[in-house]
Amino acid sequence: MSKQILQPAGWAPPRGYANGVAVVSTSSGLQVFVAGQIGWSAQCQFESDDLVEQIRQALDNVRAVLFEAGAGPEHIVRMTWYLLDKREYVMRAKEIGMAYREVLGREFGIAMTAVQVAGLVEDRAKVEIEVTAVVP
Repeated sequence: MSKQILQPAGWAPPRGYANGVAVVSTSSGLQVFVAGQIGWSAQCQFESDDLVEQIRQALDNVRAVLFEAGAGPEHIVRMTWYLLDKREYVMRAKEIGMAYREVLGREFGIAMTAVQVAGLVEDRAKVEIEVTAVVP
């Protein structure tokens, strides 16, 4: 097994964790584990407090980490979304779907979980998204 830490160029280094890890296995190809990404920029700055904009940015961040491993949205097999407000998520589902398609395209064959949480580590974060991808 070979392990590679994924750190997109120009991103501020995370403290105490990796943005992503890729593992090459002879039996299952390349497995990519993307840590929870929130709606801030590569410099760890929030540009919006709007849920949909934070989701769009978090998905952009997921895509950037995937690309570091040579993977793309088509390789995502699992997503977990942690949300502060499930009602806003449900009420804005159409906008969220549009943002999702703009960033990840029409990749819908993904096992997905969405849960409401009491809080996230970064106070301004409204969503955190983690992903697992497999590149054959």
